[in-house]
Amino acid sequence: MSGFTEWESFYLIVGGSAGALIGLQFVVMALIAERPPQHVAEGGAAFITPTIVHFGAVLLLSALVRVPWPTITWPAVLWGLMGFGGVVYSLIVVKRLKKQSIYRPGFEDWLFHAVMPLVAYAMLALSAFATDAYMRGALFAVGGASLLLLFAGIHNAWDAVAYHVFVNIRGEKPGVRRRR
Repeated sequence: MSGFTEWESFYLIVGGSAGALIGLQFVVMALIAERPPQHVAEGGAAFITPTIVHFGAVLLLSALVRVPWPTITWPAVLWGLMGFGGVVYSLIVVKRLKKQSIYRPGFEDWLFHAVMPLVAYAMLALSAFATDAYMRGALFAVGGASLLLLFAGIHNAWDAVAYHVFVNIRGEKPGVRRRR
């Protein structure tokens, strides 16, 4: 479909980045596994797993728009479903962030772990409805949502590594916020 042709290199870069970052997250998790902190499952469900989900969503979006669809209808339906599922998942993550006791999230944490992904998934869901009337704008919304998820994931992955290096490995008390 001609609307996607202009986006080819964008999604090659974004999808490739998401795939590489998923691989790096596995390496980091393997390194951290040597000294797991207390309540690691609770913190992982709130902080680590969503990062992989967001990277996976970006990778899936990148693959979806590269399929040679005859019309925009099916990819719009699929990214709309991803968006609705992502909104629900983001609300679950908010609940997990509030419930976990390993770390007290600050403004930056709420922004990158809750607000940005929620906005990105809402953009995906809403853009699905706009494809017939505003295809170009809908494609920009999908691209913007992909970048929001990618950058939120990059921030969150870095934050998790920094936390484990500066707090967990050094044996400091979790939950005590220090400036990085």
